[in-house]
Amino acid sequence: MLVKVSAAVSALVVCVLAVLMAPRPPALGPQRTGDAALARDVLRAAGEDGYQGLSVALLENGRIRYAGLGTADGSRPADERTAYEIGSITKTMTGMLLADLAEDGLSPDTPVRDLLPRAGLSTPATLAELASHRSGLPRLPVSGRLLAGALLGPYTGADPYGGAGPGEVLAGAAAVKAGPRGTVAYSNLGMSLLGLALAERFGTTYADLLRTRLLTPLGMTSTVALGPRDALPARHATGRAQNGLTMDFWRSHGYAPAGGGVWSTAEDLAKLVGAVMNGSAPGAGAATPRWDEDDRRRVGYGWFTTRYDTRTITWHNGGTGGFTSFAGYDPATRRGVVVLSSTAKPVDAVGLRLLGVPAPGDGNTLTPQGIVMLIVTFGGLGLLVAAARGRVRDRLSIVGRTLSGLFLLLVARNGGPWEVVPPFVWLAGAGVLAAAVALAVLRWPALPLTRGRPWWRWASAALPAALLLALALAMAG
Repeated sequence: MLVKVSAAVSALVVCVLAVLMAPRPPALGPQRTGDAALARDVLRAAGEDGYQGLSVALLENGRIRYAGLGTADGSRPADERTAYEIGSITKTMTGMLLADLAEDGLSPDTPVRDLLPRAGLSTPATLAELASHRSGLPRLPVSGRLLAGALLGPYTGADPYGGAGPGEVLAGAAAVKAGPRGTVAYSNLGMSLLGLALAERFGTTYADLLRTRLLTPLGMTSTVALGPRDALPARHATGRAQNGLTMDFWRSHGYAPAGGGVWSTAEDLAKLVGAVMNGSAPGAGAATPRWDEDDRRRVGYGWFTTRYDTRTITWHNGGTGGFTSFAGYDPATRRGVVVLSSTAKPVDAVGLRLLGVPAPGDGNTLTPQGIVMLIVTFGGLGLLVAAARGRVRDRLSIVGRTLSGLFLLLVARNGGPWEVVPPFVWLAGAGVLAAAVALAVLRWPALPLTRGRPWWRWASAALPAALLLALALAMAG
């Protein structure tokens, strides 16, 4: 009787934990701020699922309208003054700094290593090549830290750049081997190197150069490139992955020129887009397309220009762990848009639709990685089959398989495609593990502690325990 009660309690504990920890993909709540008509247009363009909060600015006919949908942090309504990580939209500002400084006499054809003589750079790339992604530099330098961050970030929510500073960026740039120059190949490293070189040229930091040359003249008082110890903006949003996992903020100030640790608002970015459209912004010429990427897309200094049938849109997007963004305008109609989101789901299609451009879907399809995550969800299936057939060899085997099932469930929860697959599938996987644990506990009294090779049995229990603890600590920290 005691064994049956223990089995029932074990299954119940797993089920309760599963319900409490089940993935909860974001969805727009009923909160609305700003222009009601624009909010309705945004909802039609975006849909309700996949976004926690959206802040939008629409520029047309010399007027700016704002709308906020959902919440910034799960409770506070989003509006035009909510601060978001803007990611790679920052690249447009870095390109504008180059264009502005070029008007003061700095040649865009200056080799970057001339401005950073102590960095040990081997690349002969010019400032203009860095600004237009034609430097031949890779997207990022190869390092164990960045690789680990890229692999683990989606499951732990951690900043994949690990708070990298300028020194780390310069060291990475000095270590990489550049490819052929002249072909457009997107590079976070190249744009970061450009911003750091411009700051070095004037004996200041990138954040200060950005503020004095661009933000202050445009009245963008809510835009900031954070330093490692700077406080977050007062009205900041909280970013989430598409599966609902809360993501860490990015504090990689060395990559600030490419978008690391840069925050802004829809109100501020509307000032930027408007001033670029009318040519009054410092370095507005950066948006002028100069080089071809393909037969539809051209690039200037940081800004892209893409042709959609008879329409041409100048734009840039951005994405960090828990935020996405889009800023663009139609030079012909003088209509501009800013879309900021506190979820990792892309907003490019939303921005294009608000500009009147038919846009493809948001790409929410079940990828091969998603299929793997679904399989991982049912990690308790092996224990269930073994327990049902009486093939569980010893108690350590039960412990090891249970801990492995819990670890796989947690990995699937954080990395699974729950924006596409209904979360009850994860609950089904948890139910399988609960049933497996219950059956295994029923067989527990008749089993020895270990059988066969003791060291292997202990290792098979210790390894998943260590992995589970490491993932839990990474999520907590």
